[in-house]
Amino acid sequence: MQWENLYYALTQFIHNFGAVAIVAGAFAALKLPAESLEIKHKLAWLVLIAWCAQAGSGLIFGGISLYFYGETPDLHATALVALIIKMICAASSIILSLLYVLKASSWTARGRHKVWHSLAGFGGIALTAAAFLRWFS
Repeated sequence: MQWENLYYALTQFIHNFGAVAIVAGAFAALKLPAESLEIKHKLAWLVLIAWCAQAGSGLIFGGISLYFYGETPDLHATALVALIIKMICAASSIILSLLYVLKASSWTARGRHKVWHSLAGFGGIALTAAAFLRWFS
């Protein structure tokens, strides 16, 4: 058995479930009534944790390559742009979901709804960038 393949597969498992939680959590929150504050608060925690898992597992991918091959993956320019886009989406979403968890109770319903639209958008953009990253790396 090649241990790096097992580590990559386990990391990909975390990465994939993080992606599902990000997108599903945001879209579920958008479908809930505005007054479902408690459920949306829990979904914000789910999305926050999932984005942190995405960022962490992304770092682990590079770490596995560095450990087993002595270098990080050689990324085509397209893959590098996709990675940067994913990192911007992750950082923005971590900040937004953390703000939601901490402050959303004092926001208007419209403000909370805009955050969920943003989180859903960042999730969709990150998923699209992931396809380019995977194909061009």
